[in-house]
Amino acid sequence: MSTAETSMGAWRMLRTNGPLRALFTARTVSYAGDSLSMVALMLHVANSTGQAVAVALLLLAGDFVPSLIAPLTGAIADRFDLKKVMISCDVAQGALVLLIALSLPPLPLLLALVAVRAIAGQVFMPASRSAVPAMVRGAHLETANSVIGFGANTAEAVGPLIAAAMLPFLGVQGVLIADAASFFLSALVLTTVRSMPPVPDPDRDNATLLEQAKSGLGYIVRTRAIRIITIGFCAVVAFNGVDDVALVLLAKDTLRSGDSSVGLLLGAVGIGLLIGYALLTRYASKASMVTLLIGGFLVSSAGNFLTGFAWAVTAAFTVQAIRGLGIAGMDVGSSTLLQRLVPPAMLGRVFGNMYGTIGFAAAISYVGGGLLLDATSAPTTLIVAGAGGMACTVLVAVFLPRALRAHPAPEQDPDPEDVAKDALTDHPEGAPADRK
Repeated sequence: MSTAETSMGAWRMLRTNGPLRALFTARTVSYAGDSLSMVALMLHVANSTGQAVAVALLLLAGDFVPSLIAPLTGAIADRFDLKKVMISCDVAQGALVLLIALSLPPLPLLLALVAVRAIAGQVFMPASRSAVPAMVRGAHLETANSVIGFGANTAEAVGPLIAAAMLPFLGVQGVLIADAASFFLSALVLTTVRSMPPVPDPDRDNATLLEQAKSGLGYIVRTRAIRIITIGFCAVVAFNGVDDVALVLLAKDTLRSGDSSVGLLLGAVGIGLLIGYALLTRYASKASMVTLLIGGFLVSSAGNFLTGFAWAVTAAFTVQAIRGLGIAGMDVGSSTLLQRLVPPAMLGRVFGNMYGTIGFAAAISYVGGGLLLDATSAPTTLIVAGAGGMACTVLVAVFLPRALRAHPAPEQDPDPEDVAKDALTDHPEGAPADRK
């Protein structure tokens, strides 16, 4: 491969790689729609029940419930054709959101429907992450992960603003219907990608889905490098996940500022994320993914630590924006490392388990951090959270390089042009894209 190919820019990659462009478009559209519906549902639940606990239950149904079955969601991605899995998940999510929009059911049924929709989204996540290596050569994985992350996070950042503009004209039901349409559009875009059947795996042929899920957990437990990446990521989230709640109290109680300052601080990380992904689309191919991962852990944790010492909203905003750069590095570094290190037949289960465990870690952070907030203050909580995350980062920095040196060498990646051609439906008949 030439130097020019190795340093291929993100946007040129999107222009020339049809399958990646389809995945980028599908994820961006569905993430935008999803952020629309979350704003609409939170307002609907708050207005119809008048209870903060009802809004909290809604968030838990969407974030925590899917983590309970993460091993199964990843096993589905490894067991079935990735294209069919992603399209089925999009159609299921669209149908469920449409059902919610048309009925606006009472809270118990609404929570159940939101949880089922979130589970379908949890299945989509490892499938989409596993699809990237089938579309892009290993030398370009970091760039592909960066551009997809940029699209998804841009959609999540812009989605609430679009919802705010649409709600006065369409109402809650209209916004939810728009979200359902986004999922159906995402599924339609993904039909342009050729099938990506599961990698041959003799162990899977004689195993049930439950047994396959169990083997995925066993692989992480016994594979040191993968175990360190997974536990390290989850530990950093477990310490730092409380920042959203702590920032609200920091702005209002400690810095004596108004509601607009709360929104400013909560939006700072999103701004940093977008800048981080934009930079990584250009420079990620020149960086070590191990350095990017560990640096991301450090910057994201140090951001909360330093925010605890902030003397003004502007100082807290600046540090939180820098923290967003670290979170982007965590995402791209971890995804690229796993895509390169994990056997293709196991990749969906590893992603499913890791992101499911991250959701569980976030829930632990909300509970533990909430107790610490009640017992101390927002600055103390942020300092403790950041210090804990930095301590976990040091452990990962010590043990991960050693584990990687002992990790079996990954298989060679297929040629990207062959993959791109095989993954398009308008290509002449031939073998489907290899999932490597």
